[in-house]
Amino acid sequence: MQRRPLDYLVLSLKGIAMGAADVVPGVSGGTIAFISGIYEELLESIDGVNLGVFKTWRSQGFQAAWKAVNGNFLICLFTGIAISIFSLAKVIKWLLTNEPILLWSFFFGLVLASIFYIGKQIKSWNIAAVIALLVATVLSYLITVAEPFASPESHLYLLFCGFIAIIAMILPGVSGAFILLILGAYQIAIDTVNDLFEGLSSMNSDLLKKALMNFLMLGIGAIIGIKSFSKILNWMFKNYKNLTLALLTGFMIGSLNKIWPWKRVLSWRTNSHQEQVPLLEESISPFSFNGENQLFLAIGLMIVGFLTIFILEKLGSRKPDY
Repeated sequence: MQRRPLDYLVLSLKGIAMGAADVVPGVSGGTIAFISGIYEELLESIDGVNLGVFKTWRSQGFQAAWKAVNGNFLICLFTGIAISIFSLAKVIKWLLTNEPILLWSFFFGLVLASIFYIGKQIKSWNIAAVIALLVATVLSYLITVAEPFASPESHLYLLFCGFIAIIAMILPGVSGAFILLILGAYQIAIDTVNDLFEGLSSMNSDLLKKALMNFLMLGIGAIIGIKSFSKILNWMFKNYKNLTLALLTGFMIGSLNKIWPWKRVLSWRTNSHQEQVPLLEESISPFSFNGENQLFLAIGLMIVGFLTIFILEKLGSRKPDY
């Protein structure tokens, strides 16, 4: 596909929108790609990045290999995504520290609306779909109340989280930030992006080294995951769409416990900055919350989050221009 410089600028802006979506649990970068008309090209381009590219490079040169992987498309899109993630990470970190109830309320509204968005795409409810929904709901809920099998800052655990979270780039409706959230690695990922930027700007070698290692673990896991699961997930989506959607819906229902805004801390852990942060929490009533529950503001932000997905759904129902 021949593109003009303006087309590449627009493509980068679409990447910025995808990056913003992927930072926020409940909004999928895949959904933005679908709405903006680049979803199919994105999947084909990712699938084209394989070992065969090196053979093309050797036999026909770099330009032929670059064209084979749709390099201009990928570099513009991922540049936009990176700009967005680095820009928003600092804002999210500040909100997590200073306004957690309001932030989680907004996220709760996003995920609640996403449940309706995905669930209503199930065309027929049969025994298999109902069982898939119930099993996924229970499994997801158990994950939210279980103690992590490794420290969220462990390199192996971050590799695993990157491996799982990348499905957000493959299926519209599934958020990578949401997957990181339910695995307990969302704040670590946000901190990693911030520490990487801060380490580069202040030339703090210790901070930069640690952040770069975490970033690489998430990135390597994502690369392995997207190459391992892209074909499988697309095959499931095309051949067992109802079952796949039921699993996704159940997974998100069970996760609502994780993002409920009002929590009581059950146990603590010490992070890499030697700070005490929650390890296990339980959801409680806003009226039992120890402190200002910000109830009316929280409900308002839940509604705003819900309406955000509603608007995206309306935009997505329009036929994209390929």
